Amino acid sequence: MTNLDFLNQFWIIVFFLIPIVLISRTVVAGTRYSPILIVVLFGLAMGFLLEYSGVSDPGLTAFPMVGIMAQTTIIALIASFFVGGQELRKILGRKSLDAEDMVTPADEEVILGTTRTQMFLIVRSLFILLGMYGLMHAIQGTGTEELSSYYPVIAYIGIIGALILIDNKARVTNKRLYLRKGVVELTLLLAVLLISYMIAQLVAPVIALPQIFFAMMVSAAIGAVFYKWTFGPTLRSLLFAGIPIVLAANFLVGGSRIGEAFDIPGVNAVLVYGFFGQLVWMFGGIALLMYFARTSNARNLAPGMAGALSHSGLTGACTAGDFGKTAASRAPIMINIPFFGHIFVFSILAVSAEQGSLWLWPALLLVAIGLGLTVLALKNLRAAGGEDRREVTSLMQFSFGWQLCAVFGGLAFLYMGPLAIDYAAMAQASAISHFGLFAAIQEGMFGENAALLIPFVFSMPFLVHPLVFYMFGRAMENGGDMPKKPVYIMAFIGLIGVTISLFV
Repeated sequence: MTNLDFLNQFWIIVFFLIPIVLISRTVVAGTRYSPILIVVLFGLAMGFLLEYSGVSDPGLTAFPMVGIMAQTTIIALIASFFVGGQELRKILGRKSLDAEDMVTPADEEVILGTTRTQMFLIVRSLFILLGMYGLMHAIQGTGTEELSSYYPVIAYIGIIGALILIDNKARVTNKRLYLRKGVVELTLLLAVLLISYMIAQLVAPVIALPQIFFAMMVSAAIGAVFYKWTFGPTLRSLLFAGIPIVLAANFLVGGSRIGEAFDIPGVNAVLVYGFFGQLVWMFGGIALLMYFARTSNARNLAPGMAGALSHSGLTGACTAGDFGKTAASRAPIMINIPFFGHIFVFSILAVSAEQGSLWLWPALLLVAIGLGLTVLALKNLRAAGGEDRREVTSLMQFSFGWQLCAVFGGLAFLYMGPLAIDYAAMAQASAISHFGLFAAIQEGMFGENAALLIPFVFSMPFLVHPLVFYMFGRAMENGGDMPKKPVYIMAFIGLIGVTISLFV
């Protein structure tokens, strides 16, 4: 790669990813629907067109910096884990803090559906992800060989952009303090990345737990300690636009593999299960909350299902505020809670990957535990009577319980079919849009072939997301209450579909 090629690569990610996020916001402007609904469609379409027109090959290897942005999942999630640690400390410690926000955003629209301050958050988010990835790999000496000599420059460009891109028309009560907060947040973000990487390497000889698990533990612990911390520009940007940008990059890569992937043996079964699994696990969980817990409001359904499935789309929509302030504050808690159980998830999956098949009996035991927690959560949520603390506690139980049911129940179901464990793991990751499992496969937990294929497999079931976000959009337009009958119908269709997937 020449120096000019490197500069071109930088402008490619700016002009590929940011417009996808912006156009998604334009399409849903004036509605209560989430922009992530549209990120899916435009990302996949652009990726497919780049490959179909001959501009690039499958996987977009001609655009390595798009691949870099697709691998920044862990960086975007650290912000959510930190906020989750803060909220958990407040809930468990019965601390109610309503700190005054030091920033008043500029509300003039520069593009339909996107205000001036939101535009700055989106662009800064890209620079933060890019800079942290480059700095992390420059220090560790890891990453893509093709770009390894450019990591210091990537880090410099990203960090400088992250520091200076602050909306000058937003009213900030203390500009120097706000800038210092941004620097501190970048430093802590880098520290979490490096510490989690070192811990993962240390325990790898004993058990191959992915870096994202330790990143969650460390960032949540820091959030619990600094529970009074008000957001600076780094956290504010990543919470608003970090996940949409990561998803846009992954959809680009996934869309470029559409043409070739269907010829790979076993992929059709993975995609059928992933597609209908979205229906059964998402709407099945919502159906349980509606029927047994007697709650149909998005303030419970959105964060509850985001946490219960570690669901990338709903996580991004909740933290961006698409489903209201209550859902936005609850989502980081629900996302963190199931990750404490991921020591079991990744332990069993690590053993399964080594032996080439699911470690069945521990998986079934966790399904039983998950069912018990789910029943308890539904009972407690029904009795919560709308009280905030009781609802949050019940949703924490539901998130943990339904996560165990979904992950291990799905893998146990796939065990009855012909899929190998690497394909079964990809199918389950896509069936519940599970960020943690996706990141683990992306890091190579199930081998290089799965790591290359997972962006496509993970992307394709997002075509179901128009249904998911349409239903949540309808709920928001109806005062937060979701229609019941369509949910039950889609859960039933999903159940039939995943059964058929065993025979594809």
